[in-house]
Amino acid sequence: MSETNVTEIRQRRPARERLLEAATRLFYADGATATGVDTITAEAGVSKKSLYNNFSSKADLIRTYLDARHKEWLGLYRARLEHADDPRQGVLAVFDTYAHHAAFTHEHGFRGCGLLNAAAELPADHEGRALVRAHKEEVERLIAGHLEQLLPDRPGQARTTAEHLTFLLEGAMARAGLEGDGKRVHHARAMAAALLEGL
Repeated sequence: MSETNVTEIRQRRPARERLLEAATRLFYADGATATGVDTITAEAGVSKKSLYNNFSSKADLIRTYLDARHKEWLGLYRARLEHADDPRQGVLAVFDTYAHHAAFTHEHGFRGCGLLNAAAELPADHEGRALVRAHKEEVERLIAGHLEQLLPDRPGQARTTAEHLTFLLEGAMARAGLEGDGKRVHHARAMAAALLEGL
């Protein structure tokens, strides 16, 4: 398919979809605050008026981007969870979902967790930070839920282990982002698997 045909197909998609797709690429590559609306509209092939017809502000676009990333992550996690036969594999499905994100082909290289990167740029009272925090809390709750199934008579240990595994996962993702590849996330998964075997 020629480049012209790809552009024509892209242009037929709704403006909101194109804007969000462009914002997703640009926010991840260059940062949410560093990316201006002119750059987003040019990348999406729409007018600035179209952006403001679909989003009330750039802050609204950022919130929508963060929510879309969260939903995308949950979808990937649920798909992996379908193949988990026991609670240990359920925990590892969370790690595998992070590794899946790390394995994406990123135009300007892997930069770690797009949600945390965006949150780090936003002011402390920005609604987007609360969305990212809610996502990270949900990830920990998912891990805890699997561990509660694995350790039904030891709820305290399940919660503590979930916190430890979450720290391991988030720390690995941060290092992977700094190093530009997902090796740390795969290493963290192997460490988590070994820890789970001992429970």
